[in-house]
Amino acid sequence: MSLNKIQLESPYSEVESMLNQDSLSKVHTDLNITKPTIFYFMSDEQVLEVNRESLNHDYYTDVITFDYENDADIEENEVVVSWDRIQDNSKNLDQTLHQEVHRVCIHALLHLAGYTDESEVEKLKMTTAEDRYLNLYCST
Repeated sequence: MSLNKIQLESPYSEVESMLNQDSLSKVHTDLNITKPTIFYFMSDEQVLEVNRESLNHDYYTDVITFDYENDADIEENEVVVSWDRIQDNSKNLDQTLHQEVHRVCIHALLHLAGYTDESEVEKLKMTTAEDRYLNLYCST
């Protein structure tokens, strides 16, 4: 198992320079996630293909989380992130790219910690936790 709690694979150099892996590692620790988490940044089309193949969902999304916390055969949790969605969302939601990329990554970590966002109450709890961790570790 890797010593790094957060790993990153991205063909986009701006993601590598923008993403604060140390801050996300602190969130990872606070949430008591046991396995390292690897974030794969991809295009909309690549994420759409993962969504179709893995979840049988035929729509664009900003993030897909694969929780392997309880799978002894897999050493890392995996998160697929659409860089295209993050860029569009930051404009549409009037957020900086820095804020949006960290929010999406924190969102994925919250899923790994057991948070869900299927109901309005759950969405509110998740958004509140995202805001808390953004303010605590990822503010600029």
